[in-house]
Amino acid sequence: MTNNRPLSPHLSIHKKVLTAFFSIFHRLTGIGLSLGTIFIALWISLIALGPNYFYLYEKIAASLLFKFILFFWTLGIFYHLFNGTRYLYWSFGWGMDLKSVYSSGYLVLFFTIASTFIVWFYL
Repeated sequence: MTNNRPLSPHLSIHKKVLTAFFSIFHRLTGIGLSLGTIFIALWISLIALGPNYFYLYEKIAASLLFKFILFFWTLGIFYHLFNGTRYLYWSFGWGMDLKSVYSSGYLVLFFTIASTFIVWFYL
């Protein structure tokens, strides 16, 4: 073989599609939610350790970095929820035509952003 083509398909030759992005991001949010849940549980368990640790709990909760992380954790929860519901419908064979796939993807993004802002700014 003297031609310079790759032997197998490579990421550089595939068109970037919305469904591939959503699938990858769904997996990343799942990993992030797992790790985030562990840290949130540890943060909340500081309350049970007594008044000396409650000061540490308040200090962590007041930090801007923690609020930033918690905001994106909330965004990940809603994305994973809505996109997981979308995958559940797909497993029944519903909404598998191309138009439905893309419109449901945009609905997932809309509901994710709307739900996150409702939780953070209205509740």
